[in-house]
Amino acid sequence: MKRLRFIHAADLHLDSPFKGMSALPERVRERVRESTFEALKELVALAMQEHVDFVLISGDVYDVSDRSLRAQIRFQRAVEQLATGGIPVYIIHGNHDPEDGRAAKLVWPADVHFFASDHVETLQVVKQDRGIIAEIHGISYGSPVVSENLALKFKRGQDQVCQIGLLHTNVDGDPHHDNYAPCSKQDLIDAGMDYWALGHVHTRQIMNVKPAIVYPGNIQGRSIRETGPRGCYLVDMDEQGRAELIFQALDTVRWYQETLSVISIPSEQMLKDCLGEVLDRLRHDANGRDGIVRIVLEGRSSIHERLRKGRALQELIDELREDEVERGNFVWIESIEDRTASEIDLAAIMEEKSFLGDLLRYAAALQGDESALESFAEEALAAAMQGLPQSAGNPAAATQEQLREWLRSAEVLVADLLTTDGGGAG
Repeated sequence: MKRLRFIHAADLHLDSPFKGMSALPERVRERVRESTFEALKELVALAMQEHVDFVLISGDVYDVSDRSLRAQIRFQRAVEQLATGGIPVYIIHGNHDPEDGRAAKLVWPADVHFFASDHVETLQVVKQDRGIIAEIHGISYGSPVVSENLALKFKRGQDQVCQIGLLHTNVDGDPHHDNYAPCSKQDLIDAGMDYWALGHVHTRQIMNVKPAIVYPGNIQGRSIRETGPRGCYLVDMDEQGRAELIFQALDTVRWYQETLSVISIPSEQMLKDCLGEVLDRLRHDANGRDGIVRIVLEGRSSIHERLRKGRALQELIDELREDEVERGNFVWIESIEDRTASEIDLAAIMEEKSFLGDLLRYAAALQGDESALESFAEEALAAAMQGLPQSAGNPAAATQEQLREWLRSAEVLVADLLTTDGGGAG
């Protein structure tokens, strides 16, 4: 087996709409909108710089099957650059960009290969003076929903040639992703590949070392659910078929979620200063990238009452955002969630024989019983939604985490109101 070097990327989601970003200032909105394309440019630059033998893209090049012409032309331009550097690109279609999606009639370089969807196709990578350095096996999605175990269709080729499989799949039923082309890790191992280049799961993970079974994650985070560095793997395969993987960040806008304790923050000035420190730290960590952050305030402090008066928190967010717009590299505040509480000792009140004590004990019981919490929420939220338009959403579809957080917020609100109004032991 010959040594080789390649890049494994997946889930480019070019021209992703970034829902909820319409209210951003024009400069910030444009940077976010262009971020998937900028990450693609970084991918091309990395491939050229590292002189890789080829690039693998394991599905979801585009964000929707009705892919935009703009996205297709940008991708065409990128692979043309790679072709001029003698770097072929091997691509499968995923559930977001299936083969039956709308595609423009564009001319692609000869070294760009889109795998078929009706069978596992095998292509040989041939290099001058080196011969066949790899056999790449891949299968695309013909339509957006694929329920068949496609991994069972893969078969090893030549023994002395590196064998690579491209597959867009959910391995071992990851509950956080749609269960498309489901397979088990053992299915992949049994197929006899030396490297599995997977796509579909947006969080990078190495599921197995030899053979390497790898999700590189997406190249650019697109929401607060996709925090931290995003990019691809630079892979070196040795003569024994062992893969050395080096993660390479490609994202140009990075998403963060931060928690700030207000326990020692008694005033608005101190809170503003502490939030500024968080933004400065993230700016340094982003290393020249732009950032978007959701900050969660938690803990007990006298600042709690001040944040609940009028629009104090929103006004603070607005001022911090205005400062960021003027910076070369911004860290935009997506939101600040107020999970603070007053300095009331809720634990002590729970021991009291009082109306508030009874309420807090009931809330504690609901927190520990998922089915009881769901039943309570269904009844309470149904009453709250009466008369509201459908555009208000469907609170009944909330997750357990959301229900528990709403319950915690309700506990704090009720305790604040009843203690302020003199509610106590009875």
